[in-house]
Amino acid sequence: MFSRRRLAPAAELSDAELLRRYHAQGDVHDVGILYERHMAAVLAIARRYLPSEADAQDAVMQLFEQLVEKLRRHEVENFPPWLATTARNHCLMALRARQRAGPAAGGALVVHFPDAAGMELAAARHQPATDDPAEAEAHEQQLERLEQTLAELPPDQRRCLELFYLEKKSYREVAALTGLDLNAVKSHLQNGKRNLRRHLQPATPHATP
Repeated sequence: MFSRRRLAPAAELSDAELLRRYHAQGDVHDVGILYERHMAAVLAIARRYLPSEADAQDAVMQLFEQLVEKLRRHEVENFPPWLATTARNHCLMALRARQRAGPAAGGALVVHFPDAAGMELAAARHQPATDDPAEAEAHEQQLERLEQTLAELPPDQRRCLELFYLEKKSYREVAALTGLDLNAVKSHLQNGKRNLRRHLQPATPHATP
């Protein structure tokens, strides 16, 4: 929908070539063609984090508008992972804005990873916004820490956690979607939760002798 003009020649260019041409010529249709290639992945991320299909579709459009400016200012070497991170950050910012706006805007949206240090990941279930600014700030910092920690997990661990806890897939469905066997899926879930807990739990102060 973004690339009606110049689609045929641009379709033959790689992501990196489209980025270079956009920097050189500033034609927004090159960004549109590039974005269309990866839009399905962006929409999947938005659906995972946001409460409704309408919110997810809005996020996809809003992110495109941001990319027009971001890609003009920044050099991006590997576009797909950079776009995925940018999409997740956009969704988290939208959720934090809802939290700050209070219950009238729908409140914060959270999903719990069991046994993962009691932390929360923005995604699917309502939680009332707090009136305590310090508590709201602490909650936002927790979300940021969890998002950063998830991004640093090995890819198989992160994908299994997202599919199992956020998308509510069964073990067999996770195995089918990832190409892993059931034992590997269970192992990645166990190790992923352990890694989250290790990175997110506050450090225990050493006792003074």
